Amino acid sequence: MAKPGYGKRSAPDQQARTRNDFALLPTRERYVAGFVDHLPDGAAMSVKTLAKQLPLYGQQAISTALTALSVAGHLRRVRSAVVGAGDETRWVFRTFWSRTARDNEWWNTYLATEKAAQAAAPAQEASVRDTAPPPPPPTPEGPGAERPRTEQAPEPPAVPHQRTPARAPDAEPAPPAPDAGPHASEAGRSPAYLALARLGRDDHRLALSADDCAALEARAAQWLARGVSVDYLTSALTAGLPAQVDSPLGFVRRRLDDKMPPRLPAEGTPAAGPAPARRLLMECTDCGRPGQPEALPDGLCRPCRESHSGSVGEENLPHPAGIADVKAHMNNLRDLLKPV
Repeated sequence: MAKPGYGKRSAPDQQARTRNDFALLPTRERYVAGFVDHLPDGAAMSVKTLAKQLPLYGQQAISTALTALSVAGHLRRVRSAVVGAGDETRWVFRTFWSRTARDNEWWNTYLATEKAAQAAAPAQEASVRDTAPPPPPPTPEGPGAERPRTEQAPEPPAVPHQRTPARAPDAEPAPPAPDAGPHASEAGRSPAYLALARLGRDDHRLALSADDCAALEARAAQWLARGVSVDYLTSALTAGLPAQVDSPLGFVRRRLDDKMPPRLPAEGTPAAGPAPARRLLMECTDCGRPGQPEALPDGLCRPCRESHSGSVGEENLPHPAGIADVKAHMNNLRDLLKPV
């Protein structure tokens, strides 16, 4: 077994073990995969330890087999950040194993979840789990004494994880600006409508009709509701115009959507802390270089992936004439070294 923070971790949702597992792999990889699959969680997965347990192959062969199993989608090596005492942060290492071969998309999605981060974190101390519960209160005695109820209050149901909505909350229409009432507009029009109507007067390339202004009024009102001024809205829509605008309506709609300012928090709201750093990093199965899962397809960095693929261009192949010259030169050197 490995030390705390190291060792094997099984991936979820694996198929049941059968005799045909790893049948498509070569003999060496099938041998190593079958051994690793029967190891319990927490078992040591270093190349040196596996080579001691598998007498048929040495450390180099085991390392090559693990690289091939990573490419086949059976394992990924990761680092997990664990906060220690004070500001100390240390990294623990895990090897996720899946009997069922997974593609890169599945591994990237799984390693980005909190479940994978918890699985990679070291287990808690056994002393915390083995703490004895407090003794029950004494039972009253006597003929008229009633025994206390032993029923416990039902635990609240667990809150399920919510899925990220496909549409951001900011995309919903925002309430109109506080100063968008009739007292702050001309002829009953809102400031957003008037700002759009004046675009054509400031620059003829953005001349909008009354229907165009009505169609874009809600989008412009979202800008004003987020605390920007009418001058800011106008300058954002007119800055850097091309020489010719074929569709002012489509052009202004695109800029209103793409340049939407962020929604500022209300006054008195505490500022949110920095975004938590990613707790899980994948590392190259071959060389151990860390990186994001998206940057390590098949669990390998780019140099190791190119080396594993073995794709050598024809321009790099040695010429037969050059091989003959090298052999002739070596034979000449051997003749010169012979005693006279």
